[in-house]
Amino acid sequence: MESPLIRFENVSKRLGDKQVLDRASFSIAGGQISAIIGKSGVGKSVLLKHIIGLMEPDSGSIYFEGKPLRGMKKTDRRAFKRRFSYMFQGNALFDSMTVFDNIALPLKERTALPFAQIKQRVAEKIAQLELAGNEHAYPSQLSGGMRKRVALARALVTGPQIVLFDEPTTGLDPIRKNVVHGMISDYQKRFGFTGVLVSHEIPDIFYISHRVIMIDDGAILFEGTPEQLQASGEPLVRQFIHGMTSQLEPDTALVPQPTGECRFKEEIARLQRHETPFSLMLLSVANMVEAQSQIGHLATQKAIGALANRVRENLRVNDICSRYSMNRILIFLPNTNREQARMVADKLAGHISGLAQTGVTMRSGCLAIRAGFVEATRDSLLEQLVAEAEEKSNTVFDFTVCSATEDV
Repeated sequence: MESPLIRFENVSKRLGDKQVLDRASFSIAGGQISAIIGKSGVGKSVLLKHIIGLMEPDSGSIYFEGKPLRGMKKTDRRAFKRRFSYMFQGNALFDSMTVFDNIALPLKERTALPFAQIKQRVAEKIAQLELAGNEHAYPSQLSGGMRKRVALARALVTGPQIVLFDEPTTGLDPIRKNVVHGMISDYQKRFGFTGVLVSHEIPDIFYISHRVIMIDDGAILFEGTPEQLQASGEPLVRQFIHGMTSQLEPDTALVPQPTGECRFKEEIARLQRHETPFSLMLLSVANMVEAQSQIGHLATQKAIGALANRVRENLRVNDICSRYSMNRILIFLPNTNREQARMVADKLAGHISGLAQTGVTMRSGCLAIRAGFVEATRDSLLEQLVAEAEEKSNTVFDFTVCSATEDV
């Protein structure tokens, strides 16, 4: 097994009368996104500051690539900090500086690069994060989502090995939260950095995280994959997850993934006890990355939201519409066999295949949606059914959904 990039071993920290970290132990793997979750005030941001070395533990040890941070020489510590970048909760952009100067600031402060190279690097990030044409604008002239992109460009411009995100979606509406999460996931795949993300956005961060660390009263309550977290039998974990995922997603009326998985288990149990059939349909965005580059992250999320709303409006009363990932929607069809599911799919296709909004006319600027369905059996697993529904032989229709472009 590969050694962790960062490892906490029995780390404790007290601030005044409050024990913020209490013998916290966990690991962060390189080249992945790790999410730190927990209730407000339980030590998530303090933990983040310990990772970057802004705080020292009262006791315990923190290791980076197997070497302890405590006692590190000043020159080594400076080199260590240069491998990090930080995206702050409130963006922390300078209102008196242009977009170009905000992004260039870390290069001017941390490197001795000539201005020509700084200009080239900033231009590359401006192009990659879809900010072209805004180089001379000031933060106050940008939308909230665009300011997030500027902050992300600034965090990435030095080519960091690790990027720390402290509540990056605070203050954004549900659509733009999905946009920011999508950008973090997209750019992490492109640039390969290690991401550590403090968030309370459950279950949204499950869709982009490889690992989840849950902290409660300063102690690490859970460490593992999002799937392992959702399957945990630990009462405090289940209480927290249920409390954060019990409502419908705003703007789409989709039930969150954990709720959908609970409903799946209920339907399987009903099938096993009473031979009551049920099927599921999967709507997949086949060109997610292409669409994001063609029409932008915001227009892509709006198109998915419009699709989800149209689907929900045309389902039967007992059908369940659930998000499965950033680009997949699951529809559970209780008391429905394969033949009946085909009829539902054909009817649904007639209602949603014409969904389009003016503003994008080229097919490459639209979402390519593939719909497939499959009937469950007594021993079916959800992952297995999703894989079957994605097979070409089970595809019932393909269509496009377009959304007007809009700056984010």
